[in-house]
Amino acid sequence: MKKTILTGDRPTGRLHMGHYAGSLKMRVGLQDSDEYDRILIMIADAQALTDNFDDPEKIRRNITEVALDYLAVGLDPARCTFFIQSQVPELCELSFYYLNLVTVSRLYRNPTVKTEMQLRGFDSSIPAGFLCYPVSQAADITAFRAATVPVGEDQLPMLEQTREIVRRFNALYGETLTEPEAQLAENAASRRLPGTDGRAKMSKSLGNCIYLADSAEAVRQKVMDMFTDPLHLKVSDPGHVEGNPVFAYLDAFCREEHFAEFLPEYRSLDELKAHYTRGGLGDMKVKRFLSAVIEAELAPIRARRQEYEKDIGAVTDILKKGSVRARELAAQTLSDVKRAMRIDYFDGAGLC
Repeated sequence: MKKTILTGDRPTGRLHMGHYAGSLKMRVGLQDSDEYDRILIMIADAQALTDNFDDPEKIRRNITEVALDYLAVGLDPARCTFFIQSQVPELCELSFYYLNLVTVSRLYRNPTVKTEMQLRGFDSSIPAGFLCYPVSQAADITAFRAATVPVGEDQLPMLEQTREIVRRFNALYGETLTEPEAQLAENAASRRLPGTDGRAKMSKSLGNCIYLADSAEAVRQKVMDMFTDPLHLKVSDPGHVEGNPVFAYLDAFCREEHFAEFLPEYRSLDELKAHYTRGGLGDMKVKRFLSAVIEAELAPIRARRQEYEKDIGAVTDILKKGSVRARELAAQTLSDVKRAMRIDYFDGAGLC
């Protein structure tokens, strides 16, 4: 069987550094490793509509933005299949069958769903489509027989629910579906970047993001405004690096060569942290260093994005061709699922 990866994002806005650190950078590495026969990158517009059903235009315009971000970070359409979720209707049919394999109470217990419900202020008014998001995700993953799913840490409960659905299906109908494994970023600091405001999660809806497409000036301003240690009031005060977003971003993106280039009086991040912890190092100096580090990471991404923006028609064509290919693959799995469930009434032996 071909080694397959599936991953993707909801097109509710441009992608940010949390996406990049937690998943996008890893996807490029996996692509370049040549260890996988098939890499599918999904723009999850149908899932995005579950809590944006009253604003479909928002989803429509952001499909191109997300595709541009994919191309900008180095995902190659010659080696990856980019596709739009809603253009593969087989995923909806798989979701319908899988809904019978999970209870409503189990969906409510999913930690990711609970967190997202709180974030959006859902209570008993939660849209059914949003509550069933994990089932839809299970359909996406299993449709392409993905054995590896690069995810951020917050998505682990979703993947575990997929694994439960796969085990339940295979137990009832025979070995048909592939049980996936999660792949997390190796750098633990990259798995869940905090927001620039110090909140636990960087989120488009909270407005605490550094976007991959941000200008150099926008990046600099966001870093300068970033939350730090509230007890570090004077340069001479001892500072705390734990829970300090500036150091969380340095943990995720700083490399040894950055010191020689941008802050030569220090040799390593450990040395910088030690000075900050004992006092005598101001937040502004650390922020200026972080700004330079982030700009070094984003400048080539921004440049590639600007090149792809010159021919949006070509980007659309990539998505169209990829969606056709994704539908072919999903149709094969759907056929196997219906055969296993004995609902392939007019194929082969018929109803008898």
